[in-house]
Amino acid sequence: MKKIFTLLAALLVCASAFAQKWEGLAQTPQMGWNSWNKFGCDINEQLIKQTADKMQELGLADYGYVYLNLDDCWHGSRDKSGFITEDENTFPSGMRALTDYIHSKGLKAGIYSDAGVQTCACRPGSLGHEYQDALVYANWGFDYLKYDWCFTTDVNPKGAYRVMRDALRAAGRPILFSMCEWGSNQPWEWAAEIGHSWRTTGDICASFNDVQHYDDLGNPTWKAQGVLSIIDQNEPLRKYAGPGHWNDPDMLEVGNGMTVAEDRAHFTMWCMMAAPLLLGNDLNTMTPETFAIITNRDVIAIDQDPLGIQGFRTAKNVGGVEYWFKPLEGGDWAFCILNRSDSDQKVTVNWKKFCLDDEISGRSTGFDKIVYDMKNLWDAKAKPATTKRNLKVTVGTHDVAVYRLTPAGEK
Repeated sequence: MKKIFTLLAALLVCASAFAQKWEGLAQTPQMGWNSWNKFGCDINEQLIKQTADKMQELGLADYGYVYLNLDDCWHGSRDKSGFITEDENTFPSGMRALTDYIHSKGLKAGIYSDAGVQTCACRPGSLGHEYQDALVYANWGFDYLKYDWCFTTDVNPKGAYRVMRDALRAAGRPILFSMCEWGSNQPWEWAAEIGHSWRTTGDICASFNDVQHYDDLGNPTWKAQGVLSIIDQNEPLRKYAGPGHWNDPDMLEVGNGMTVAEDRAHFTMWCMMAAPLLLGNDLNTMTPETFAIITNRDVIAIDQDPLGIQGFRTAKNVGGVEYWFKPLEGGDWAFCILNRSDSDQKVTVNWKKFCLDDEISGRSTGFDKIVYDMKNLWDAKAKPATTKRNLKVTVGTHDVAVYRLTPAGEK
């Protein structure tokens, strides 16, 4: 214990020298799995090991899913010196043994805490213990920290997240810092130097539309945010995203109860928005349809494109259809049609009407001058096509059609 105190004191003395986040992490949006959306507080050592085993068995790291993240409820109490411990009942082998196991599977390990006095599930928060906790996480071998925002009355968000950033850097182990502040204080305006990603919205639910909750008397209380609502909140923030600092519209609900079409649209739109892709389903019981969605390499490549530019919405029509573009490396574009409506929609795309200039990438689609080859990313049997002709397609309800457009020559 004396050695730990000595090290902690040294960290506090030299902390100002490390007043920056760990660079070189999250150059593309982070990908992995998180325990919360499916399991909530019902987590334990066995579940995490089983998930690590399944991630290895499925080869998910080969698709980019490298982080296996524990969310809330792993905590025990603080010891007499104020250092956090794991719950000995649910994690009897200890966190160091768990991270060693995760690492042995070719994966990275993530953990969760909160900037307040308690976590959202009323476990010990990190307020006042930031340097202690960062040192413990580093000693345990974690590679990722999700840092929540519950029980933060009178806490300054910029200051709170900077303190933990500095603590993580001073602890000496590169740790990706995922800020979960829900967008309450517009973190996109100030967080690029602090974290590698920041939440832009409240918590997602496994629904395409918002879900109204009621009290015992039938009075409306709060709304859980569905996929469409979160898209609308995140889309205007594209100028703030880029390599090493991403808008985070929350974790994925793919495989948690929506239709296959809705899961496909949800996953595609997160890729169009260059969002972190953190699976939130039970990997041991997922269907072949879910597996096919989360392992579509062509769609994942849109999310992981090295340019790191978030896509944008160009137009809506009265049928509930909207059109999205995302600039990609090599002069390519991702083009997505999202059908928000409750019925199938027949769409005709006149490419000349989408001659657009994107001020963030500095590029133009140039459909009046350039012919693009089109690759349908969800229909492998689709016939080859180009933008010489109008695109005619039927997009199912709550579904998408998405294409990669590659320059083929001038008109």
